[in-house]
Amino acid sequence: MQSPFVYLDNNATTAVDDRVLETMLPYFKYQYANPNSPHLFGMQVQEQIEFAQQDLAHLVGCRPADLIFTSGATEAINLAIKGIQNKGRKHIVCASTEHEAVLDCCRFLENKDYDVTYLPVSADGLIDPDVLQASIHAETLLVCIMLVNNETGVIQDIQTIADIVHKTGAWLLCDATQAVGKIPIAVKKMGIDLMPLSAHKFYGPKGIGALYINPDVENLSPLLHGGKQQNGVRSGTLNVPGIIALGKAAEIAEKEMATETQRVRSLRDHLETSLLKIDAVFLHGHLEKRIHNTTNLCFPGVQSQQLLLALGNIAVSSGSACSSITNRPSHVLKAMGLADTYSLSAIRFSLGRFTTADEIDYTIEMVEKIVKKLRQ
Repeated sequence: MQSPFVYLDNNATTAVDDRVLETMLPYFKYQYANPNSPHLFGMQVQEQIEFAQQDLAHLVGCRPADLIFTSGATEAINLAIKGIQNKGRKHIVCASTEHEAVLDCCRFLENKDYDVTYLPVSADGLIDPDVLQASIHAETLLVCIMLVNNETGVIQDIQTIADIVHKTGAWLLCDATQAVGKIPIAVKKMGIDLMPLSAHKFYGPKGIGALYINPDVENLSPLLHGGKQQNGVRSGTLNVPGIIALGKAAEIAEKEMATETQRVRSLRDHLETSLLKIDAVFLHGHLEKRIHNTTNLCFPGVQSQQLLLALGNIAVSSGSACSSITNRPSHVLKAMGLADTYSLSAIRFSLGRFTTADEIDYTIEMVEKIVKKLRQ
């Protein structure tokens, strides 16, 4: 197959689904009223926002009122970590494999006299519950552990983690940016207190996200002050087209999740099985406890940046999109005990809704050919 472009970097961002785009377009041109305006035009828009909020709430298993709209997951993470009331506690526990947005917020609070414990992970990327238990004490305010790792796809046992966290009265922040819309989530059952998410990871537009807040969590201190929208937690005129799109993306994801999971997993497994046949190639992360669309493979003897460039029309990644401009070893793979040599030979393939079988076959053919050439 000759393809003009193959996109296998869906953990970085996804294409906006045509159905999402069609739903949001009228809110740029025709239904453009400010939802906080007191007239009928504004109230009609507010009603549609409430419908979108209900669709998102249904997807993640919470009340619509428990969701605050943000500009994306990064803002939601900042609001949650910097805004949580400390109850006289100033200790945070954070997995060493968290996204940089979480890690940077924790480093920021270290400069504000908070004590942060960075949890190690096993060689397959999982948190040891006993190590977590030993890290939490009476001064612990917040524990930050993501549901699905953006680089390896490893899935943590959040329900078990939540049980440990709550025994000492701490809160659990679970970054679900890579999970929402891909796997079933029920925040109440899972014991999540704060959960950031972003629309562009599941076929919505960039620039819109949300933060789930457990109603038992005391009022968060806002990052933005102004018009006191969203109960004063997040001021600013609402991104109406984005919210409508987020709601539609949630609705589609819930309806199609089961069949899409099966289809994408089959394609991922075919890609992975084929590439693992290349001499010395191995997998980063847990073989089973991971999301269905992601595989992170090491190609010893080949620099990942070389492979990325040589692949040309095939879009893959060497790690998180937020750190791809550097050529440093992945902090996630380092935390898993990988030597820098192997970390710098890692490639992440992340499949999505629009990935086809022909594209996977073409990718296998090209990777096999290029790895052989680069090694020579």
